[in-house]
Amino acid sequence: MSIEIKISKKPVEYVKAVSFLEKRMLKLKDKKQSELIWILEHPSTYTRGIRSKENEILDKNLKIINTNRGGKLTWHGPGQVVCYFVLNLNTRGKDVRRFILILEKAIIKTIEEYGIKSYADRKNIGIWVNDKNKIKKVAAIGLKIKRWIVYHGFSINISNKLDAYKKIIPCGIKQNSVTSLKKIKNQNYKGIEKKIINNLIKFLDD
Repeated sequence: MSIEIKISKKPVEYVKAVSFLEKRMLKLKDKKQSELIWILEHPSTYTRGIRSKENEILDKNLKIINTNRGGKLTWHGPGQVVCYFVLNLNTRGKDVRRFILILEKAIIKTIEEYGIKSYADRKNIGIWVNDKNKIKKVAAIGLKIKRWIVYHGFSINISNKLDAYKKIIPCGIKQNSVTSLKKIKNQNYKGIEKKIINNLIKFLDD
């Protein structure tokens, strides 16, 4: 089956998006629908993965959504591009480490196309940049795998304000260690959604 590509122009509520992904995962498992890559943006939302700890919540008044993805506490919202997918690792080698490498390469290649160098870190999952001699995170990855169907995805900070991260310890890393592409290099990032899709498909097919 080919991969369905979906790009949402309006923000999608986090709970609705995850519900859609879980239903799609079951349909893909039963071979009733194809794989999916879905690009979207969320309204301002805090979510916590299965490895999140209470002390990572700095503002106790925050409304936080518990989710079944891997990873810790993070924020999604305007100016951040989210790439979700529902992909079948049964037909892709059943190799989680290799799959994460594919995601990392796709993100790094996309960012590189805008003249920004980034890299992956084996100890701290995600994509990082050297911003004025300070190491900062620009993309986060969080996955859920069920019967070798992988879903959820990754997010890249494009032009979002960074104040939202001050209320949490994002992904378990210290404050001021998160940045955005716009903050690193003030330029037009229009069209990045299609670059993400093209690079992800390219590395999936390699």
